[in-house]
Amino acid sequence: MEIRELERAEIQDLWSIDRAEVIERIYTHRDGELVLQDQHHDVRGWPPGEPDQYGPLLLDCFDRDGTCCGAFDGGRLIGAMVLESRFIGRAKDRLQLKFLHVSRRYRGAGLGRRLFELAVSRARERGARRLYISATPSENTVNFYLRRGCRLADDVDADLFALEPEDIHLEFEIPI
Repeated sequence: MEIRELERAEIQDLWSIDRAEVIERIYTHRDGELVLQDQHHDVRGWPPGEPDQYGPLLLDCFDRDGTCCGAFDGGRLIGAMVLESRFIGRAKDRLQLKFLHVSRRYRGAGLGRRLFELAVSRARERGARRLYISATPSENTVNFYLRRGCRLADDVDADLFALEPEDIHLEFEIPI
């Protein structure tokens, strides 16, 4: 397996990552707490229109010197991480982890952790003090970030919240 910087033309390949998952429970954010509730979803791929909506945002991030890395197995993209280059937050000390996905067949083997650690390292190099994550509210996704040491964001970004109000907005304090 190889992890490397993506070329601009490869950004469109992010949508080839197998996002399939059966979700039995999701988190909601109520009164400053995470609440887990039963909710069944059989996710078979990317939601209709998501590549069209988010593809241009990822290309824009790439063009502004965002960090876009992919994990490859035999030349096939199996996971990816995109780190925004624009600082956000009241103190302008946060970078958004814009995208982190691992293909279904490769989950549970540490690839997501490696991509997350790469994002932390790159954010630290850019001078960020925190990562900002707008996480899909599925139990597995939120638990992945909580195990990494993420917590509910104190300073929720209004623009990102408006874009994804159902997401769980988290932050990760980057060790110095």
